[in-house]
Amino acid sequence: LPEVPTMAVEKVFVYNNTSIVQDEILAHRLGLIPIRADPRLFEYRNQGDEEGTEIDTLQFQLKIKCSRNPQAAKESSDPNELYFNHKVYSKHMTWVPLGNQTDLFPDADFRPVHDDILIALLRPGQEIDVLMHCIKGIGKDHAKFSPVATASYRLLPDITLLQPIEDEAAEMLQKCFSPGVIEIQNIKGKKVARVANARLDTFSREVFRHEGLKNLVRLARVRNHYIFSVESTGILPPDVLVSEAIKILMGKCQRFLNELDSVPME
Repeated sequence: LPEVPTMAVEKVFVYNNTSIVQDEILAHRLGLIPIRADPRLFEYRNQGDEEGTEIDTLQFQLKIKCSRNPQAAKESSDPNELYFNHKVYSKHMTWVPLGNQTDLFPDADFRPVHDDILIALLRPGQEIDVLMHCIKGIGKDHAKFSPVATASYRLLPDITLLQPIEDEAAEMLQKCFSPGVIEIQNIKGKKVARVANARLDTFSREVFRHEGLKNLVRLARVRNHYIFSVESTGILPPDVLVSEAIKILMGKCQRFLNELDSVPME
């Protein structure tokens, strides 16, 4: 969450904004749009640098103006028919190469992760003309740099049936757990419950509400098996995010060891 770097809009140069969205709010909205750009290709911008370079800055332009549709029916009240460009989406952001970025990234497709993020609504005569500078940063400095929406972990559930559970009891047991956890098999004409996939269990403990079942099931957790859930914003795939996070953790450990080695022993 806080230390895997990404690229995000840091500075917004407003040349014209006649929409009802204030400049500061517009800049904030643009900053929160996830940018599909591999941060490993860029350097951190030096503190105090006003001008970006091709190695530490991505430049995007958003220039759009709303106008009336002369072909619209007079009785129509639908803005989609009456106006052109009345909705400003993230797809209207275009990459403007800095310096020799065209040569540095010949196959690059720098753009917002999602094309349908609504930025503002316009009416005829209103326009937005801004230039954006994206820099490399981490979530510890600002949430807009965080590459994941959620990151969490839990222990692997362990469900044990202490004795065979059959027929109606088996069906009742199946309803006590999340779909896919308990499976009912037909063995010699009898419905017999078995644990199919304990990983899907959410530990609702519903089974303990039933007197006939609560002593037939043991719920536990595997103490050395963690399930990590990482939901990416789309900037980098989850497997890349996890590997980059591990590299950062290893770097911290190494710095700590180096500090210990540098401290004189008494």
